[in-house]
Amino acid sequence: MAETPAEEFIHYIAPKGEYIAFVDDEDYIAKGLEWKLFTARSVKRELLYKSGSYQGKVKLAGYEQYGNGLDTVVVEFENGRLSCIHPSYLKEMQSSNFGKELLSGPVSDITAISSDNDKESASPITKASDSLTEEPKKAKTKSKKATATPKLDLPVEKVHFTATVKEFTAKMNHFTGEEDEVILLSNVKVTTEPELSIGDGWCGYSKTLKKAELEEGDEIEFDGKVVDKKYNKEIRYKINNPSKLVKRVEA
Repeated sequence: MAETPAEEFIHYIAPKGEYIAFVDDEDYIAKGLEWKLFTARSVKRELLYKSGSYQGKVKLAGYEQYGNGLDTVVVEFENGRLSCIHPSYLKEMQSSNFGKELLSGPVSDITAISSDNDKESASPITKASDSLTEEPKKAKTKSKKATATPKLDLPVEKVHFTATVKEFTAKMNHFTGEEDEVILLSNVKVTTEPELSIGDGWCGYSKTLKKAELEEGDEIEFDGKVVDKKYNKEIRYKINNPSKLVKRVEA
């Protein structure tokens, strides 16, 4: 199949020799979940690939595996060509914000992600910055470390929660191109031993939750599983499959 003009700007990185194909559909889903390219409830057969002025769909063809335990995904474009890409980079491409800064820059600057590219893309030091001393630079670095929020050690199994309904809103689903209804929660706490304070969280506004006729400010308790999946920069954790929901009544 002939390439379109936009496809000519794709930076293909061909697999080195024979790559590992998926054994079956179960293997495909397991690897996709491991790479966090989709969820168990929404398995995707096609993903978005974005590069400069090009945006198209690709399929997961397989992967290459290295001795350090890291995988490189092999994707197949609509023109049949194969290319390697880091799974985390492919995951970033599914975001609606990904690539906006690339569209305003020269296509020739688009390359595969690597530590070398990260160094090259760092902002150059301007003359104005030459007048700064080393002390404020160090202080700035320390302030960033001090404000960093440590990642929580989340329970693997389903646990019991208490929380407060903060807001009813929506979140864009980049796979379907539509907005999903969601609930923002505050004061989320795991009450099963060992207890854990999550803080703010979010979950899908499912048909089951709609039957509960929740309102903002309601204090609730329920069973569910917490995962590290951001709603935004402030809300990092999501509650999956909340069930056995009960509104807490003040004594």
